[in-house]
Amino acid sequence: PFCTIEPNVGVVAVPDERLKVLTDMYNAKKTIHTTIEFYDIAGLVKGASRGEGLGNKFLGHIREVAAIVHVVRCFDDPNVVHVDGKINPASDIDTINMELILSDMELLERRITKTTKNLKGDKSLQKELDILNKVNDFLGEGKSARAMELTDEEDEFVKSLALLSYKPVIYVANVSEEDAAAEDNEYIAQVRKIADEEGSDVVVVCAGIEAEISELDDEEKAMFLEDLGLKESGLEKLIRASYSLLGLMSFLTAGEDETRAWTIKIGTKAPQAAGKIHTDFERGFIKAEVVNYKDLLEQGSLAAAREKGLVGMEGKDYVVKDGDVILFRFNV
Repeated sequence: PFCTIEPNVGVVAVPDERLKVLTDMYNAKKTIHTTIEFYDIAGLVKGASRGEGLGNKFLGHIREVAAIVHVVRCFDDPNVVHVDGKINPASDIDTINMELILSDMELLERRITKTTKNLKGDKSLQKELDILNKVNDFLGEGKSARAMELTDEEDEFVKSLALLSYKPVIYVANVSEEDAAAEDNEYIAQVRKIADEEGSDVVVVCAGIEAEISELDDEEKAMFLEDLGLKESGLEKLIRASYSLLGLMSFLTAGEDETRAWTIKIGTKAPQAAGKIHTDFERGFIKAEVVNYKDLLEQGSLAAAREKGLVGMEGKDYVVKDGDVILFRFNV
């Protein structure tokens, strides 16, 4: 806590082995990975919701993100100080969650006061007031809003409130190097129990190892991970979990100039996917020439995939699938 004033922003390339294959297939000059952004804010302490340790400022940074990655200490090391003087993941999670809940309750109470006042002139606000009170009562029990069961209509309204405790969460269990290949120890078990109650995911990571491999090239990294008995880095696990949590996927574009991955929401239609490349593509969308990566790989070339009838000309209602390789046709 207190060691970071402004968030550190990490822009990370999303690993995608398909891009290298497409680059070789098309003899592309460039390979461009899609990216994901992580905002690293300072740790929170008790009283953050009341401004303790610049807490209000840090809580404001959290309001701006799509999801929370909650890093929890799950290792013993006398050389690394813990603010409470002891290692207790459940207590650490409770401290953070309670500060988020208290901040949300403060926001809700202001909104309830305002809505109650406006209700005298607009009775249609009663439904909104009922939801606000329902969520506030739930938070008052010390539970995060994301653990609530809400109807679709209630969910849409609660999302609009930008509550901190309603944001989806991935818990990252930060372990020692000795436990990096393990999926459980007594500390991780505490984290999993809390995550299960909320329906959240847990990713086991050793930050020490991640710091070391960030300095290595791909070949050295692969050897280092193999020596540790790890199939992939913690960062790769975290990115995959983040994509899943946010309902994201990638489609691909390929040609002599570049092969590239683009991030979209699952369920995105072709014109909106085209708009990720350029707004003109969405406005002037005509058709999308689509072949799935696996079909392209099996046939060895776009021409061969065409001959087999595996390349489709899709219209505005086509829902893009993960791994689709697309050429958009559009009017300028």
